[in-house]
Amino acid sequence: MAGIYVHIPFCRSKCRYCDFASFPDKIGLAESYMACVYREMAMRAPELKDYKFDTLYIGGGTPSVIDESYIAMLVAAAKKHYNLAKDAEITIEVNPGTVSASKIDLYKKAGINRFSVGLQCANDKILADLGRVHTLNQFITCAKLLKGQNFSVDVMIGLKGQTLEDISQSIEVAAMYGACHISMYALTPEDGTPIYTDYLNGELPDADEVAEQYAFGVKKLKELGFERYEVSNFCKKGRESRHNLNYWRRGEYAGFGVSASGHINNVRYTNTFDLDEYFKCIISNHFAVIDRAEITPPEQRDEYVMLAMRTARGVDTREYESLFGVPFAREYEAAIQKNREFLDISADRVRIKDEYLFVQNTIIIDFLET
Repeated sequence: MAGIYVHIPFCRSKCRYCDFASFPDKIGLAESYMACVYREMAMRAPELKDYKFDTLYIGGGTPSVIDESYIAMLVAAAKKHYNLAKDAEITIEVNPGTVSASKIDLYKKAGINRFSVGLQCANDKILADLGRVHTLNQFITCAKLLKGQNFSVDVMIGLKGQTLEDISQSIEVAAMYGACHISMYALTPEDGTPIYTDYLNGELPDADEVAEQYAFGVKKLKELGFERYEVSNFCKKGRESRHNLNYWRRGEYAGFGVSASGHINNVRYTNTFDLDEYFKCIISNHFAVIDRAEITPPEQRDEYVMLAMRTARGVDTREYESLFGVPFAREYEAAIQKNREFLDISADRVRIKDEYLFVQNTIIIDFLET
């Protein structure tokens, strides 16, 4: 099975931490943009005619800021041009400040069966500081509209002025109003974003404080019945994001829209981040790819290990040998020995111990240097 990702690069206003391709001042171009996305999907369909797609993920930006009819047409286009499984997981990201009962109703009628809701924090002061366009009450209203639906909630840690009580409240609110999946992300202050100034001024929690917040959040989530299955992702039993699991298992996926990436037949590609360039390419029947690279066998092995080690499942050593023809323990013997105290090692699996998963990068790098 493979996945489809579509990027909607519009939003009401850009959050202070956002480093994604998003254009709050160009939402008037949404109709033209979506027409180009439909065309791009049609253009790439012949090369993907033998694929069966298990997931469709509509991300951004803020997909819920554009007219819901465009989203319905997008899902219809995916079903028209691609072999989308009957039980496909179809996800849309929504901002609580940009939804309504009628909008959500049309999403469901279109076939969307999973919602990813950006709460980030249950503290309105912190939300305003982040530049979010919603309040806690708007999140609660949104969650009530999604009652009984399969929905995920994003929360953030490492924010300026954030306390453990703020984190606890964010998780509790998400769980109380029906989330069956919670993603808990640590803020990454990217150079060029407004929040990077806060980082330079020493106004954000340091690494030790963020680690403490993460450990606290993990404990709170577990108490509420959310099990960690990847560094930043927690869910009720059986509610993992199928789309993201495909990424972490190094699955194939097609990407459409500005800045979207794809991975097909051991080739990774990325579309242009420039909206005008995207329009020009698609209108002239050319793909808007600015970077394309064939992944060599050693790179394939490294990718598999790097992604698997981020998950609670870890590396399935039998699967590894089946895929790459060499025993995992032999290929990565030095890295395993160096990090043995941080690893759970069994006959068929190597995984990072729970208490070290948050600092997995320092462990994984030894495997990539093998």
